[in-house]
Amino acid sequence: MGLFEDLKELGVDVDGGLKRIGGNEALYKRLLNTFVKAMKGQQVSPDFDTSDYEDVKERAHAIKGTSGNLSITPVFEAYSQIMDLLRADKPEEAKEALKKVVPVQEEIVACIEKYAE
Repeated sequence: MGLFEDLKELGVDVDGGLKRIGGNEALYKRLLNTFVKAMKGQQVSPDFDTSDYEDVKERAHAIKGTSGNLSITPVFEAYSQIMDLLRADKPEEAKEALKKVVPVQEEIVACIEKYAE
């Protein structure tokens, strides 16, 4: 199997992501590598300070946007929920959602890195 097949197995809507950029597979691969870099720079830890989490909101929002643009569905959906919870002033519930998505996003990042050129 290749990158796209492996990502599909992890729930990524590769076809949707490719459609957004006119089917350009090389560009999509480059954007996936950019996603990996963004995830490492914007990572949100589930043990964030619940009394001051504005920075967490900003990073979660950035991850949501990047993952949505690339149709990385499991990450996008999780961070959409996390953003909703943070906006509703429910940081403890957001932490629980983060704990669930972190292994998923790590698996997707590892998959992309495995095929990085």
